[in-house]
Amino acid sequence: MGRIAGGDETAFAELYDEIAPTVYGIVRRVVRDPSQSEEVTQEVFVELWRQATRFDSARGGVRGWAVTIARRRAVDRVRSEQSWRDRQRRDAAVHPGAADSPSDAVIDSFDRDRARLALTGLSDDQRRALELVYFDGLTHVEVAEHLGVPLGTAKTRIRDGLIRLRSLMEAHA
Repeated sequence: MGRIAGGDETAFAELYDEIAPTVYGIVRRVVRDPSQSEEVTQEVFVELWRQATRFDSARGGVRGWAVTIARRRAVDRVRSEQSWRDRQRRDAAVHPGAADSPSDAVIDSFDRDRARLALTGLSDDQRRALELVYFDGLTHVEVAEHLGVPLGTAKTRIRDGLIRLRSLMEAHA
């Protein structure tokens, strides 16, 4: 690490060859996504290069130091991704179906009208099952319980209703 701290790229390449599989393995177990794991592994090695002067062999070995940095970076990435997903979910809840432009609003309105018209072409059982799934957010099991029918019947009504709805919407396009 002393050579790396002095800017020795050959020493850094040797370190990389020696511990990269370990660092990537640690990151991969936490992050799970291969491409993100590669990015985090690269970040770890950039940090090792930049922080080489701070390495203290009295506190442990290079591999242990690298693993600690890798674990910390991987957890940070997972938290960052979760935070991003949470923000997206909150934004979607605050602005459900917000149109990007006036033309988007017209298209959305047209699609809603077509869907309403197509729903009238379904049987009452199919329409009710689809309404429970897509408007009320119920699961197939909850639909079956709500309608008092076996799960297979509820699934069939939903599937057949979707098939019929698709054909009706295409006919009204």
